[in-house]
Amino acid sequence: MEALAALADPTRREIVALLAGGEIAAGDLARRFPVSRPAVSRHLRVLREAGLVRARVEGRRHLYALDPAPLRELDAWLEPYRDLWAQRLDALDTEIARGRRAATREETR
Repeated sequence: MEALAALADPTRREIVALLAGGEIAAGDLARRFPVSRPAVSRHLRVLREAGLVRARVEGRRHLYALDPAPLRELDAWLEPYRDLWAQRLDALDTEIARGRRAATREETR
């Protein structure tokens, strides 16, 4: 569940989304955010410690890549709740449709 705690921060979620597209150098990541490089480095450290990203050094560059294993674990943990949310969203969709039908009937009067 360290992954869940690490993903609670919106900057870290954005970093993970960027890394889902492939490996990115730390400097390139840092340029994409309106915070200091040390702040991005701290976010990367949290993600690394949670197992969400892997780092490797290539010359002077530090390259980061997504490790999807913790996301699969999180997905498995969330699985039992999907049906609950699907039922609630279906009920909401039904209520919205009823409201639209009622509004349409009122407009045609």
